[in-house]
Amino acid sequence: MDGTGVPMQSRETAGRKGKQKDGSSKTREAKRVDFREANTINELGVAIRDPGSVSYSAAIESAACPDNGSEISEFAKQVEREAKRRGAGQALCLVVIGDCASWIWKNTEYLFPGVLCIVDRFHAKQHLSELSKALFGATPKAEEWAHSRYEELDGGRMDDLLKEIGIYADRFPEAEQCRTYFQNNRERMRYPEFRAKGLCTSSGVVEAGCKSIVGGRLKKSGMHWSVAGANAIMALRCSIKSGRYESFRERKVSKLAA
Repeated sequence: MDGTGVPMQSRETAGRKGKQKDGSSKTREAKRVDFREANTINELGVAIRDPGSVSYSAAIESAACPDNGSEISEFAKQVEREAKRRGAGQALCLVVIGDCASWIWKNTEYLFPGVLCIVDRFHAKQHLSELSKALFGATPKAEEWAHSRYEELDGGRMDDLLKEIGIYADRFPEAEQCRTYFQNNRERMRYPEFRAKGLCTSSGVVEAGCKSIVGGRLKKSGMHWSVAGANAIMALRCSIKSGRYESFRERKVSKLAA
């Protein structure tokens, strides 16, 4: 699961908080779920994506988790439908890979309780890279420090990693935030254990999907979308990329005829 911003018309972002200097937003987040199968083991003993096994689903919609008996979100329904379509309940091993957005893990816990969760390893390393630059600037020292932290992360030496980050936590708020990030997600970063099981620890397919399905069509220069328009285009592109265009077209034609 992942999310990526889509440039929107001003009426679609009115009153919404965002990353602009005045705290407003120019985008809405398209949330995506990609399912893939990995029944093949490569020469390194790692499960690799089966050709043609990826299916996509994406939309700009709420991913809020149920509270006090409320109905599940539209995004959760979307994930649930795709999981049933792909036979996730019969999988020998079901794994969810994502970055550390809280909505990803909350929805995972609700929809797939007890499933194995993995933080994308490259996303975790990006946090270390950004921290190294905040600590040492664009210097060889920054590269050296980040490389040492990568080795600790890959080697499962989480206590050493947290200790090294903690050295700077009192003086640099970025270090304190980074330490909290790794503390909160250490169970999802047991990379040596995951590799020993032959599991993939990166979300390259998801990142590629963000670019090919969302970015390549909805983020071109000068584009500003309505939510309805963006969702219609994403539904169409997901059906094509998932090899389900004909069934998608038939459903739309049937609705129009009715």
